[in-house]
Amino acid sequence: MTAIPKFTRRSFLVSSAALGGGLALGLRLPPFGPAVVRAADGSPEITVWVAIRPDNTTLIRAVRAEMGQGTITGLAQLIAEELDCDWNKVVIEYPTPGQSVARKRAWGDFSTGGSRGVRASNEYVRKGGAAARMMLVQAAANEWKVPASECVAANSVITHKPSGRKTTYGKVAEAAARLEQPKDVPLKDPKTWKIAGKPLKRLDTAGKVNGTMMYGIDVKLPGMLNAAVKDCPVFGGKVKSFDAAQVAGMTGVKKVVQVGDSGVAVIADSWWHAKTALEQLSIVWDEGPNTKASSADIAELLKAGLDADQAFVGNQAGGDVKAALAGAAKKVEAVYSYPYQNHACMEPMNATVRWTPERCEMWGPTQNGEGAFAQVLEASGLPADKVDVHNVMLGGGFGRRGTYPNDYVTQAVLIAKQMPGTPVKMIWSREEDMAHGRYHPVMQCKLVGGLDASGNLTALHMRLSGQSILAAVRPEVVQAQKGRDPLSFQGVFESGEHSFSYTVPNLLIDHAMRNTHVPPGFWRGVNINQNAVFIECFMDELAEAAGQDALEFRRKLMAKHPRNLGVLNAVAERIGWSKPAPAGIHRGLAHLHCFDSFVAAACEISVKDGNKVRVHRIVAATDPGYAVNPAQIERQVAGSFVYGLSALFFQECTVKDGRIEQTNFHQYNSMRIAQMPKVETILMPTGGTVWGGIGEPTICVAAPAVLNAFYRATGKRIRSVPMKNHGIELV
Repeated sequence: MTAIPKFTRRSFLVSSAALGGGLALGLRLPPFGPAVVRAADGSPEITVWVAIRPDNTTLIRAVRAEMGQGTITGLAQLIAEELDCDWNKVVIEYPTPGQSVARKRAWGDFSTGGSRGVRASNEYVRKGGAAARMMLVQAAANEWKVPASECVAANSVITHKPSGRKTTYGKVAEAAARLEQPKDVPLKDPKTWKIAGKPLKRLDTAGKVNGTMMYGIDVKLPGMLNAAVKDCPVFGGKVKSFDAAQVAGMTGVKKVVQVGDSGVAVIADSWWHAKTALEQLSIVWDEGPNTKASSADIAELLKAGLDADQAFVGNQAGGDVKAALAGAAKKVEAVYSYPYQNHACMEPMNATVRWTPERCEMWGPTQNGEGAFAQVLEASGLPADKVDVHNVMLGGGFGRRGTYPNDYVTQAVLIAKQMPGTPVKMIWSREEDMAHGRYHPVMQCKLVGGLDASGNLTALHMRLSGQSILAAVRPEVVQAQKGRDPLSFQGVFESGEHSFSYTVPNLLIDHAMRNTHVPPGFWRGVNINQNAVFIECFMDELAEAAGQDALEFRRKLMAKHPRNLGVLNAVAERIGWSKPAPAGIHRGLAHLHCFDSFVAAACEISVKDGNKVRVHRIVAATDPGYAVNPAQIERQVAGSFVYGLSALFFQECTVKDGRIEQTNFHQYNSMRIAQMPKVETILMPTGGTVWGGIGEPTICVAAPAVLNAFYRATGKRIRSVPMKNHGIELV
């Protein structure tokens, strides 16, 4: 099935009903009786995930965020598969966090991050579809007075097999909605899937192409004003003073307000008028204690951590690593570093809020509706039944629009509170977005490996030194771990969804936590980005020191890691690793286990004049356990390489005088279409009980593969990124 079903946006985004209403989900309306819950259009809800219209249209509920990754289509496929509905008549409906809270979190987790949108909710949404099918079939069987076991459902039609009688879901939906939901809900064997597991077209494509898709920055409400905001450029600073009268008479200006302790906003009839006035406003900042901080200072802080006595252990095996290294026939040592990086979403941070003493609502892009709900709740000063959040399509997320700290949501509420009853849309300028990100954490790494006389790796010490994201955004987790941030070890951890991919007789991987005043955040892939570069580039260094092929050296360490080895072998075979490369072409490879998926990449590059790199081809293998939409996985893999290669070649945020130096894309570049390599995706789901992620895992393997290929081409080891700092260009 490849037809594109209708994809609707909430009409209240552009209507006056938005100012005080919302979906009717959860309301029990006469004359239908107390057992029926209604969707927005009055259609009966069968389960919380499914409502059916009389015309046989299926309303599938979605609460995860869509930001281009295809989660909504994938979840709809899983529900539709178990429901056995007509995929061509699927429409998406969006419950709000407020409605979910009112129904005791009926829809569960709203968060979309950590590649968990599908893998963390697949079971309960599938059961929601399967239970709805069982109830619809039972309703038909009751009407015909036959056993439900004699009935079968397919394509939104129920058939009584002995008699051949047929009816539609739409005709029995009212009766089905009154039935008690079954407690035992078996799920289909994925091998029998007809909708899930297939490369169906995305549900949101048409709206993006024809311009009807509603992003946060597009929201319009009756009587709406606009706000531009500026926060203290030095993290930790505050507003000292500003002269509102200076711009009060400028065109369109309605009000100048302070936002919390550290920000100032101008509210005007258009965003451009607000921005123009804000640029003319003189603000005196109290920049606080961090005004002297610089990238050089931060680098020295991290460097000291590389040899510090105190560190938190993330992975340890064997005996005394230091002794094993001291007794090694050959010792290899290297230091790597990774910079701050901004998410740089194409759509800057924004939110529209209407606040009154009785109710507060937000319309805007967020990766976690419940997290934004909590922020609105706190900032508004109202009880939970008086607030709500209406999520819209995100113009990029990459972790920036997650729950922690959701700073832009709080700002928008605080601004709207100073214009009671009037919707205010706050939009950050690109400069504000660059200056006040929640950045990929800065990190250095010292690796020391010991080889025996036969070139076998006998000992490895990997010392990380740098920031902890969790210490900044969830300190209670770090406290529970007795000071350790487990996420710092993503891809090299002792066990779990980010476990290490090699078996080394004597192993120590630890982290000297060195936090700075620059706020870190979850940046697509998070800590696997630097950890993959560190370990996979160093594995190439070890292989060379041992006089062995990079692939064969790895294979000897992976006998106990069959799924890791499976994806690595797959890319090696496809790239032709065992055969000589064409003249002028050089190859590199890398792999990792992360987000419960197993990923690998092998690339082919050429280098002209020693510094002009052309990435011709990347082969990527992914074992996520299950593949809900293979076509979308291919796009996710290719898209992740755009993000990963852009970071490798171009992207770095530096600190001077306590503030981020980069202000826009002229200083924080991204790769262009002409620079994009051919991407070949090998999808090899092996099933099992664990579902892996898609959106984040593969981002991390492109960079080390290219770095390893660059060394083979030039003999130069690049141990710090971006490559532009070494005079290396992507062409």
